[in-house]
Amino acid sequence: MDGEKIQRMREQILNGPIVKTLLVLAYPIIINQLVQVLYNLTDTFWLGKLGREELAAPGTAWPLVWFFMSIGMGFATAGFAFVSQYVGAGDYKKANRAAGALYSLMMFFAIGVGVFGVISAPYLLRFMNVSDTVYPYALKYTRIIFAGIPFSFTLFAFNFLLRAIGDTKTPVKINIGTVLLNLVLDPFFIFGWGPFPELGVVGAAVATMLSNSLGSLVGGYLLFSGKVGIHLTPHNLKPDWPFYSRIFRVGIPSSIGSSTTAFGFVILTRIIFTIGELYGQTHGIENFEDIAFATYSITNRLTNFMFAFSDGISMAMGTMVGQAVGARLYQRAKEVAEKTMAINFTILGVGTLLFVFFRVQIFRFFINDPAIIAESAKVVKYFSISLPFFGIFAAVENVFRSAGHTKKSMILDMFRLWVLRLPLSYGLGVIMRDTAGMWLGMGLSNILGALVALAWFLRGSWMKAIIEEEPPS
Repeated sequence: MDGEKIQRMREQILNGPIVKTLLVLAYPIIINQLVQVLYNLTDTFWLGKLGREELAAPGTAWPLVWFFMSIGMGFATAGFAFVSQYVGAGDYKKANRAAGALYSLMMFFAIGVGVFGVISAPYLLRFMNVSDTVYPYALKYTRIIFAGIPFSFTLFAFNFLLRAIGDTKTPVKINIGTVLLNLVLDPFFIFGWGPFPELGVVGAAVATMLSNSLGSLVGGYLLFSGKVGIHLTPHNLKPDWPFYSRIFRVGIPSSIGSSTTAFGFVILTRIIFTIGELYGQTHGIENFEDIAFATYSITNRLTNFMFAFSDGISMAMGTMVGQAVGARLYQRAKEVAEKTMAINFTILGVGTLLFVFFRVQIFRFFINDPAIIAESAKVVKYFSISLPFFGIFAAVENVFRSAGHTKKSMILDMFRLWVLRLPLSYGLGVIMRDTAGMWLGMGLSNILGALVALAWFLRGSWMKAIIEEEPPS
């Protein structure tokens, strides 16, 4: 590990101006997030040319992929906390060892997830109550995405490790390259341009898998060549069972929280299809469940665009909080978090206003379907006002994770989704016999979840380092 480079970044993170340092760390992440969202928006745009069923297919696949990946992401979060806190404490040798152990652990885990996902995809999609019209497209897309999981996951591990040491620029360069490649390949594989076969929805999945594979290989090369702050070697990739036990101890709550949240979105997909079908039966509209889910898929892409800014700020905050807690600068960590919440609320407030005023034009850009555009009016009326509150919730959750207090983030995740969102979305949808109730339930879960998260944050129980109490080696 390049001690001089890391020391300079550490000094700025621990002692520099908070907002300026936050923005320096955040802007590469924001660019990275925007590029990722651009890929999703482009994917949605091209698939919208095929029809609402094809447009909905990726939206059914990603909750499943996210569920399995989130199990491992919990341990990646724990590894991030250890690496960033060791850097904050000035112990670069242990930070490097932790990075190597985390990378090898994630690699083996991802291979297992990929194999299991390919085999179990048909049963999982049926569990989600995916409509018969969407199912064949969703199955093909899901299986290909699962096959590429090992490459996607090692690319995520690369991003986590470099962000932990304060290098937010290098991952962005690689991710921009992979996403641009994806954007170029998408129409060629989907529509069969030139010598490429016409694969439809499958083409979008193939483009994603190939692009992530290239990014993963480049990231691995940089880590093993020592050309970034972290230098992995065969020695520090060897199993380190005492350290693994610490990763599991810290990571299990985060893993449970992330995976139960992801599984909650699997259930939410089932709820959307169910309430959409109920509304269609009540009003005599055939296949309204496809309309409801296509509307949700586009809405999800648009909110992800807004969250690209707030997530970038929150991730940068995570690096600053992790290192500040490692250095026992708890008041600075608290101040960093509070300023992040204020910035996030403002960003998402502005984004929500734009979403409200230009709703019709935005949805029509993706698919000129009058039924979907009409359904989007309910999104604005019942859901959009909650988006700024989610910025606060996400910031608090990231504070808990970055400080290594993963049980708190687990409880927050489960509370917002399982106690609030799922019961409210389904219950209000059934009571009102309208998808408006479903959108209202989603909105209420964001607002109430943010208020609970903020109250917990202010108690200050997260202000305690998880690394051992020993002098740096």
